[in-house]
Amino acid sequence: MIESQAIIPIGSIQQRILEIRGIKTIVDADLAKFYGVATKRLNEQVKRNSERFPEDFMFQLTKEEKTELVAKCDHLSNI
Repeated sequence: MIESQAIIPIGSIQQRILEIRGIKTIVDADLAKFYGVATKRLNEQVKRNSERFPEDFMFQLTKEEKTELVAKCDHLSNI
């Protein structure tokens, strides 16, 4: 038996994939939304369980990158 889970259309995910520094990326705010958790909680869990993730799993945006990203992606204006 399959447990009841939210289904996220593939198109919704594809629309959130961005190329940053030449790397296909999903920002934490979008990833948290897919999982139905707060961005803060997602980041806390990743930090607490860092050994479970490959070294290149994540990176921090520079202030300039964040400014540019928010300017180009309206849905990220509150990050």
